[in-house]
Amino acid sequence: MPVKIDNFEISQNNKTFIIAELSANHNHDLQVALDTIKAAKEVGADAIKLQTYTADTLTLDCDSDLFKVKHGTVWDGETLHSLYQKAHTPWEWHEQLIEYANSLGLICFSSPFDFSAVDFLERLKTPAYKIASPELMDIPLIDYVARKGKPVIMSTGLATLADIELAVNTCLEAGNNQIVLLKCTSAYPTPLNEVDLLTIPNLKKTFDVEVGLSDHTLGHVVAGAAVALGARVVEKHFILDKSLGGPDSSFSLDPAEFKLLVETIRNTEQALGKVNYKLTDKMKKIRDFSRSLFVCQDVKAGDIISSENVRSVRPAHGLAPKYYPVVLGRKFIKDVAFGEPLSRDMIEGELGEL
Repeated sequence: MPVKIDNFEISQNNKTFIIAELSANHNHDLQVALDTIKAAKEVGADAIKLQTYTADTLTLDCDSDLFKVKHGTVWDGETLHSLYQKAHTPWEWHEQLIEYANSLGLICFSSPFDFSAVDFLERLKTPAYKIASPELMDIPLIDYVARKGKPVIMSTGLATLADIELAVNTCLEAGNNQIVLLKCTSAYPTPLNEVDLLTIPNLKKTFDVEVGLSDHTLGHVVAGAAVALGARVVEKHFILDKSLGGPDSSFSLDPAEFKLLVETIRNTEQALGKVNYKLTDKMKKIRDFSRSLFVCQDVKAGDIISSENVRSVRPAHGLAPKYYPVVLGRKFIKDVAFGEPLSRDMIEGELGEL
């Protein structure tokens, strides 16, 4: 069913909802965050997404190996607490960022990571919630979010099919069917051979919800392919300038790259069009250059039609080629010159309709 976030309807009949993910790409500089939001609007994003957590709401300040990143990511060697301390968006910025985005005509919402973040975002009246891939297994959080009655967008990057089913059912049991599932691969950046875009139509079929892509690949090609497969939401990390650095900079798109992403998606939408077998007037004219039956040597009345005197050639001014087997062996009833299009009045008997 369609999902409405502010004035944007996410549905198969509408354009793709393009989300620029701010994430940690402000580097704790409020002006950079504001400038990034402005740039997102300028390059054609429909929404800007924040992340609402602190290091202490997300993990423990512990140096144990259990709390160190060591899974072949761009953050290996960091403790979770130190990483999230660098990456979080200060809560005192949220209201200003949301108001600024809205003033530009951008939808602004966030990913909460605990109950306190949900309560905070509720006070700010954010129009939707995003559940990050690692939180898809946090069923109490999903239940708490779903009961707010707002659209819930969920990334599936770390989830099994059973995990996704439980998360969707949790929303439905909370009385919330405004669900969008995003195909996601939690690898930063994601190699192309791990994207598995064919999961997108399967998610749509399996759960009967709107679907999309949370894209961590480098570039814009994958997003266009996702839209061709039915994605109605595309989320991509966005950075004002990659030279800023930061935890997410290596797999984020700068303004020029993000603009190309938007253009690719919009061009894909135009190319997809609709199911249509009608010929335009231009196509009808070009159809004149398709094949038809022509007399390819001078013939006399009484001559037998054969492959020697009738051929299927361009242009399309004679009988359609489908009649070729029907006319072979019949007689010409008049003299016909080389190069004349074959017509019914040249042939003995009725041809009928094929």
